[in-house]
Amino acid sequence: MLLSASQESYETMMSLSLKLKHPQQNFSFIVTDKMTQVHWLRDKNLRDVLIHLHEWHLLVLHWIKANQAGQAASFFPTPYNWRTYGGLNQEFVLKHQETSLEQAKVLLAGSHKDMLELIETFSDEALFTKQYFTWTGTTTLGSYFVSSLPSHYDWAIKKMKYQLKADKSIG
Repeated sequence: MLLSASQESYETMMSLSLKLKHPQQNFSFIVTDKMTQVHWLRDKNLRDVLIHLHEWHLLVLHWIKANQAGQAASFFPTPYNWRTYGGLNQEFVLKHQETSLEQAKVLLAGSHKDMLELIETFSDEALFTKQYFTWTGTTTLGSYFVSSLPSHYDWAIKKMKYQLKADKSIG
């Protein structure tokens, strides 16, 4: 279920990305006064959205692999945590200002594939039993995959659908 939901959301998202009128990296998404959440202002274009997803995949991949290797690792790199990760998201945007849209698509496709392959190494019990791994704290490992794959893709789909609607209204 997690694998199929992740793949379906990914395919929907990438299909929508092809329909954007101005997907190039220097085109800014349309933002209105009602869009007060930070991500609407942070992600200026499709590249920023795709890179955001890719970098979150890398967070999950590095965290799991380190902990599996017996290296106690926090999910976020120092000094970030669940209250301050907004700064990390901004770092991702700045880090990739020279990344092209095509490079972003390739990076995301690769990390998406790596995430699906990693999921396949775990049983449903390992993925969805709370505290199955001590390093996941009070949540399940699967919840990290859900958050960074289908749920995160759904967030990107919402952004793209909004932009597609705006594209139609401006002709």
